Amino acid sequence: MVEQKRFALFLATCDSTFVKKTYGGYFNVFVSTFGEEGEHWDLFRVIDGEFPEEKDLDKYDGFIISGSLHDAFGDDDWIIKLCSICQKLDDMKKKVLGICFGHQILNRIKGGKIGRARRGADMGLRSITIAKDSVKPGGYFGDKTPNSLAIIKCHQDEVWELPESATLLAYSDKYNVEMASYGDHLLSIQGHPEYNKEILFEIIDRVVGLNLMEQDLADKAKTTMEDAEPDRKQWQTLCKNFLKGRTDQV
Repeated sequence: MVEQKRFALFLATCDSTFVKKTYGGYFNVFVSTFGEEGEHWDLFRVIDGEFPEEKDLDKYDGFIISGSLHDAFGDDDWIIKLCSICQKLDDMKKKVLGICFGHQILNRIKGGKIGRARRGADMGLRSITIAKDSVKPGGYFGDKTPNSLAIIKCHQDEVWELPESATLLAYSDKYNVEMASYGDHLLSIQGHPEYNKEILFEIIDRVVGLNLMEQDLADKAKTTMEDAEPDRKQWQTLCKNFLKGRTDQV
């Protein structure tokens, strides 16, 4: 009998009313994007101080750290605890996929530099350039590595500088680090492979309603998705290849 694979989501944001009503919560968004039949997925609301026991970490095959409205360079108790857990997972060589806030957290624990985005916040559909010289043929991207991929972006912080142990996998004209790997067990992505158009638009409307974004910027962000879509299938394949250990990158 094949042993059931186990994964955990470290949810670093609260479920919006819209996401609860439409999807039953962000957990379901992540599992439907990255999960497969026969797997067991657990949810830990790390933003509320909910973490697995350290003795249970080895039970899992992989972990995902979600995005967050909080700063990955912050010193809130739960962020410090998350960093500590991630350092243990790094020592254990466990697979960890970091998305947005999670992307920055992984860089933080590996000794890189993170902070407020130097060229300003970004929201909308963007094309990022793949650093093809750093990508191994047959790695996470599969047999054919694309020159670029479209992904939904929604962030005000960024990775300023990668540590020596990191491999840069993607960049853009606005941000130097869009995706990176650290060995074969840590993968980080600044954009949101799990987002779709309706999730993004609801976030934009909510942010405008809270007076955290000007209406003209919100309109521009929505315009990016008028005639284009993210490369969701390719992102799914890439992330699944990594999480399930189907291919190595280095």
